[in-house]
Amino acid sequence: MIPPESTIAEVGERALLRHLQARIPLGPGVVLGAGDDTAAVELGPVVLVTSDTLVEDVHFRREWTPPRLLGRKALSVNLSDIAAMSGVSRHATVSLCLPPDLAFGWVDSLYDGLLERAAETGVNLVGGNICRSAAGVVVDVTLLGEATRLLKRSGALPGDLVVVTGTLGASAEGLRLLEQGARLDEEGNLASSGVWNESAGPAVAACLRAHLDPQPPIVFARALADQGLGHAAIDVSDGLSGDLAELCRASGVSAVVDSTAVPVDPQVVQLTRARGGDALRLALHGGEDYQLLLAVPSPELAPLRELAGIWALPVTVVGQFEEGAGEVRLKSPGEIGPLPADSHDHFRASPPAGRGEGGR
Repeated sequence: MIPPESTIAEVGERALLRHLQARIPLGPGVVLGAGDDTAAVELGPVVLVTSDTLVEDVHFRREWTPPRLLGRKALSVNLSDIAAMSGVSRHATVSLCLPPDLAFGWVDSLYDGLLERAAETGVNLVGGNICRSAAGVVVDVTLLGEATRLLKRSGALPGDLVVVTGTLGASAEGLRLLEQGARLDEEGNLASSGVWNESAGPAVAACLRAHLDPQPPIVFARALADQGLGHAAIDVSDGLSGDLAELCRASGVSAVVDSTAVPVDPQVVQLTRARGGDALRLALHGGEDYQLLLAVPSPELAPLRELAGIWALPVTVVGQFEEGAGEVRLKSPGEIGPLPADSHDHFRASPPAGRGEGGR
């Protein structure tokens, strides 16, 4: 039994690998799991591959991110990409870069979250890699999935509706709250509300969870393929404004968004109203909501909503695609103008640690 307070340097690479491999179950479709030179897995005729990396002090800060929740998020951001293609996630590898003075218990808690999220979503962890980091922690996940019908970014047509699942802005507000000292514990319960009083606690906790433990609409996305609904999709990871612009460019269309229809998270509205902030801006540009942005023909809207209702998932029409060359405009009461793609860009400026998935 390795004491949790032992450092990674004290435990050693091989002992750490043996410990983590012993924790990973051999799931369905796994011919050979973690422990050999490669894993061997079974997949369908169309294989989906995605990879995302979470880097300390770029995507998260260790002092405000419980490792169990970081493990959950590391897998969830990849699950969101497979979901956006209307695929089924199957097998994942996890590579870790670890400072030698990191506590073994921190790594074990990270794997608690990874294994927990994997079990919830039917994903098998089948291997990965561990190496020394000269600076902070790096968690890199590669996820394999399969699909029968690809829902790509390039399928939107003029006249299709711009549809968003869930609500937007809570993750960006959660990051702001972390910067103000609000914290969750390992179980995802509110440990500190930061500068906010007790009455704001439920709203604070909900926004923190949205940022630290996102819940992409994975099962709903799988059902889209079965029902043959939607022309195109992208996950809202970098912000609605930027991700819609990407979808428009890929499809060769433009779009108009109605500002009054954007589904701003009600917890964000509550908190931003109290401090005089702009909830709509967070919903448009904040990012890391991991909801789906869809191009849906009008006749498919009713069955889409009926399908989403099975999981009590809100579905909102926020605008319409039209002929054009990738321009996105925002319609507000009494005016209409360009909607800048003011979303995250890793190399444009240094964002606060915690913002910016951006992987493709």
